[in-house]
Amino acid sequence: MDRAELIDRIWQRDATVWTGADEAKWLGWLDEPARMRERVGDIVAFADEVADDGLDAIVLLGMGGSSLAPEVLRRTFGSEAFHVLDTTHPAAIRRLEASIDLDRTLFISASKSGSTLETRSHTDYFWERVGKRGASFVAITDPGSELERTAVERGFRRVFNGEPTIGGRYSALSPFGIVPAALMGIDIERLLANAGRMTDLCRKADGNPGYELGRELATGWQQGRDKVCIAETDGSFGLWAEQLIAESTGKQGKGLVPAPGESPDGPDRQAATPQIADPYALAGEFFRWEFAVAVVGSYLEINPFDQPDVQAAKDKTNEVLSTGAEPEVELEGSIDTLLAQAKERDYVCVQAFIEPTEENDRRIDDLVRKLRRRSGLVVTHGYGPRYLHSTGQLHKGGPNTGLFLQVVDDPGDELPIPGKPFGFRRLIRAQAAGDYASLQERGRRVARIHIEDS
Repeated sequence: MDRAELIDRIWQRDATVWTGADEAKWLGWLDEPARMRERVGDIVAFADEVADDGLDAIVLLGMGGSSLAPEVLRRTFGSEAFHVLDTTHPAAIRRLEASIDLDRTLFISASKSGSTLETRSHTDYFWERVGKRGASFVAITDPGSELERTAVERGFRRVFNGEPTIGGRYSALSPFGIVPAALMGIDIERLLANAGRMTDLCRKADGNPGYELGRELATGWQQGRDKVCIAETDGSFGLWAEQLIAESTGKQGKGLVPAPGESPDGPDRQAATPQIADPYALAGEFFRWEFAVAVVGSYLEINPFDQPDVQAAKDKTNEVLSTGAEPEVELEGSIDTLLAQAKERDYVCVQAFIEPTEENDRRIDDLVRKLRRRSGLVVTHGYGPRYLHSTGQLHKGGPNTGLFLQVVDDPGDELPIPGKPFGFRRLIRAQAAGDYASLQERGRRVARIHIEDS
């Protein structure tokens, strides 16, 4: 296909642009900026109501597509009263709870499926902690989901329905991103206007920013430059973009490997620079990259809207939890033995099932630098279980070029989850054990160390 034909067929919802499977069912994101502009008045009125009621702290309970766009918005606009909880580490949950006044906090329970284990566990925990007060909660979920039913039964302050024809990683400009943005005090009319302008540009046959980015990424992949080195931004745009790229393209043994902050100098690397002239340009950039990755999917001849290997780690986690025993997360291998297996054009991935703190951020950064220096390879990293909802698809369904280093800590005392036979300590350990086993089953090269030994 030439440029004009590809662009036209994407807008016509022609699934044969990709694999001819169910892709046409997942293209609601193309029209979402326009749909959301019709909902601005309602969303702004809701945000004003929350502020008028004295709820001056907002906590988003979500994973992956439900949390990463709000997190990048939070960082980009510097919203100190907005918190994103996307870890099951008990120490992190205790620390967040100690930092807020529960009586003055609104909790956003965000899950497209409505059944995300982490989100439901966080919701049930804080539901008990606030005394089962429905006015302290709002849900963002697809119509008819389990979470929607729970929200209605419990009398949540509000339920915002997502668009069912949009997958999680394409939901930044849907209620999953825009409702949190309004609650941060962001001018969502202005934000969506930027997205609308980019949408119009991405309809053009010539000078189409989304197509151009997608063609560059795909051409790089065809030339063996499959590591996408995303330039750093003040709002950590790469944190969102890596899920979009990895989960969309990492399947059938193919895939682009997003590497935020890595140097683009190397035969297996290509540079990608987010264009965010001011914070409100972020919305347009969300759409540009969404369109670009759809274009990449056509070049790779894969379905960029499914995630066939994400369930594997979830199933393994449930297997570990079902035994009722303490999960086994013993140290296995070492950095030396892992790096000894490295080949040219591989990459190293640090998977940190530890408490996300500034000190641990520094430790992981130090570990990344050491691994980069010793291996000469691209090094990516992410906190677990967040990365399971982000780059996990690539790790299992993409090319077998990853060296995976799982990093664990002592999660501390158990923190019970209401209604569950396990608590957050056992859950995060089961998630680490489950993903490790899933990677091993796929013949991936893996090792596990303790953060203190890094």
